Amino acid sequence: MAIRNLRYENDEILKKHSREIEVIDDKIKELAEDMMETMHKWDGVGLAGVQVGVLKRIIVIDLYDEEKTQYTLINPVLVKQKGEQEVEEGCLSFPNQFGKVKRPKEVVVEALDINGKKITIKAKDLLAQALCHEIDHLNGIVFTEKVEPGTLETVNPDETKNQK
Repeated sequence: MAIRNLRYENDEILKKHSREIEVIDDKIKELAEDMMETMHKWDGVGLAGVQVGVLKRIIVIDLYDEEKTQYTLINPVLVKQKGEQEVEEGCLSFPNQFGKVKRPKEVVVEALDINGKKITIKAKDLLAQALCHEIDHLNGIVFTEKVEPGTLETVNPDETKNQK
């Protein structure tokens, strides 16, 4: 496993559509492991392949909860959404930037797991938010495009350390 380099804000790759994964081979499994490790290194909740420079439809999510909810999803598709929530959102590709975004409160996502088995995830709240955020990445959409006007803020990490 290895930490992958993240792609940041002005990188054109973040605006590109990712391609479907046809075969889940050892290379894809290694990519998934690397993505999970990279996401954990930077304390992210989710990470899409495009964020590490790979234009393939793969995402990883970790809610860091008591159930140890982690997902590696291949070719995820949002099939249903319900309700709305306004949430504070950030992104590993936009370090220290946060803003309010409207996301569905509940979603249903179909995907393949890392072994190629078709799965359906019914999610709400944070998991629904993370799924939508990461699937947006696969479609070349970044959260700053969805931020409510006037709510995007850049936080200086040194200032937050001094407040603790």
